[in-house]
Amino acid sequence: MFRPMGSAVQAEKDRQTPGSGPDFRHVTEWIFDLDNTLYRADNGIFAQIEARMTDYVMAFLKLPREDAYARQKDLYRRHGTTLNGLMREHGAAPDEYLHYVHDIDLSDLDPDALLTAALEKLPGRRFVFTNGCRDHAARILDRLGMAHLFADVWDIRTMGFAPKPEAPAYESVVAAGGVACQNAAMFDDIARNLVPARKLGMTTVWLKSDSPWGKHGPLMDVSTGDIDHETDNLTQFLQSIRI
Repeated sequence: MFRPMGSAVQAEKDRQTPGSGPDFRHVTEWIFDLDNTLYRADNGIFAQIEARMTDYVMAFLKLPREDAYARQKDLYRRHGTTLNGLMREHGAAPDEYLHYVHDIDLSDLDPDALLTAALEKLPGRRFVFTNGCRDHAARILDRLGMAHLFADVWDIRTMGFAPKPEAPAYESVVAAGGVACQNAAMFDDIARNLVPARKLGMTTVWLKSDSPWGKHGPLMDVSTGDIDHETDNLTQFLQSIRI
């Protein structure tokens, strides 16, 4: 469990005058989670994905819906993603699963001009690092008008289906991108996903929200040393940092 940093004062400082916040002048590699990070967690996108995960488990394992929901959460908690659990325990085909759960309606997802402008100003390379699939990421980034901003998308296939927060996932993407971890910053809405990044030497930023998704996953101790910064507004945070 994450132990609160007691950083309300720092969080307030981080959203003050542009360029007067935390020092990120060492960062040349910017790594962002996708879902609930590059778009608001309360817009219903991930709720659709979660519902389709349950639908898939219900059909694949032939379970009543309530049991399928409980089973999906159990697989997620023990294996990092529902897909990883289905593959390991039931031999599920990853492409079929990924296509099904990401076949969602994005009509309510609109471009975010302010966040796009803040991302454009970041010096160096930007990456998306997601436990989802590349096709889903492409659809999201197209809807947000951000596709041109990112050098690459590291998805569950890039990780060899070993998802965040498993250490091999980070080793895979660092190698794939030729990333110098001491010059990298990682942003994620799930605090435990930042623990391995911090161990590699990355600067970590936790994007806090009231979303329940992060509470269902693998249990992992997260201490103040694992989280360098926290914010509830990615745009304001990026506008505030020194780069």
